[in-house]
Amino acid sequence: MKTSIGIWGLCLCAVSLSKAADIKVEKAGAEKTSLDLSAVAVRGKEPAAFRTTLVNDLIRSGWFTVVQEGGAIVLRGTCIEDGAGLRARISARNKATTKVFLDRGFSSTPDARRLAHEVADALVKAIIGVPGIASTRIAMIRSNEGRKDVYVCDSDGGNVTPITRDGAVCLSPSWGKGRDTLVYTSYHQGFPDVYRLDLRRRKRMRLSGFPGLNAGADVSPDGRRVALTLSKDGNPDLYILDLRSRRLTPLARTRFAAEASPSWSPDGSRIVFVSDKSGSPQLHVVSRNGRGERQLTWRGAATENVAPDWGVSGRIAYSSKRGGRYQVCLLDPAGKRNWQLTREYLDHEEPSWAPDGRHIVYTRTVGFRSDIYILDTLGDPPLRLTRLAGNWYSPDWSRE
Repeated sequence: MKTSIGIWGLCLCAVSLSKAADIKVEKAGAEKTSLDLSAVAVRGKEPAAFRTTLVNDLIRSGWFTVVQEGGAIVLRGTCIEDGAGLRARISARNKATTKVFLDRGFSSTPDARRLAHEVADALVKAIIGVPGIASTRIAMIRSNEGRKDVYVCDSDGGNVTPITRDGAVCLSPSWGKGRDTLVYTSYHQGFPDVYRLDLRRRKRMRLSGFPGLNAGADVSPDGRRVALTLSKDGNPDLYILDLRSRRLTPLARTRFAAEASPSWSPDGSRIVFVSDKSGSPQLHVVSRNGRGERQLTWRGAATENVAPDWGVSGRIAYSSKRGGRYQVCLLDPAGKRNWQLTREYLDHEEPSWAPDGRHIVYTRTVGFRSDIYILDTLGDPPLRLTRLAGNWYSPDWSRE
């Protein structure tokens, strides 16, 4: 969970440093496969919108270039309108070997974008062997005209939708299992409490309302537990809340120091978090039973290491303050390698992994304007997602 600098401030942590002298810049160099879509037939406004969205999804995935003819992989098929909306049938074959990667129909839907996202993800999975991201969603905070609410959008920035209208400050949205559940911190009742939102039924319940701070909640991969920061005993400490039994288990507690920003490992066995017990905010890791805690970063060339997010690839993305600005970096939790992904003298904060293990969504701030961008760790140019007025921050990418 990428706890914002504001939440870290609530934890009363001093801004400080990390051992990043060994961080190296990640080089671009992803090879792309050429796709020929000229044999995908569409007629009408909605089928045409399907084709346009499909092309954009495939390009945005980072794995493909789309050509008019001569592609290494040839796509054939149709998208037509029927009584229920749109339906498509798509095949993908290797032009040289005639190997069939995909040949299937896709169920009817009235939404051209949704159908295109589904087809794009199926093609990425069949050809590349990794999850697609077209159908995923991104949650974030919009601060505008004195309001701070949770919004969600598609992975391409479309369908921007407000989720909360609390009339109070909302912070740190985080996806649960699937794409229908969010947890977040809200001052809805005057205090920082953690809530769970069922997006399908539009229902909300308070998960944690202990005295003091309730913040930074991150749901475990199996959806059964939440790691979060509580100050109910006077100090901001890390706990695990079992969602079924409501049992609360201390995970990391340090007198006169604060723990925050928990993020689960992909297998749910460990949690990376931020602690300032060493004198500055640094990344630590601990097993979910509270054993084997160790520090991952140290004070050095950076002024702090915060906002970790543990991706499916096993790498941890985080923000490292270097030369007065935050940069997005990656860390091998075994401690063998660090990478610095961003270089502009701007703030790049709160990274969150996509389920493909390749892309990262993050907050980019220029002057007094913050927007949400997508970063390709293999080298494609960053993409801006947010265009509406206000400041956008604290993005979190759904797991599927």
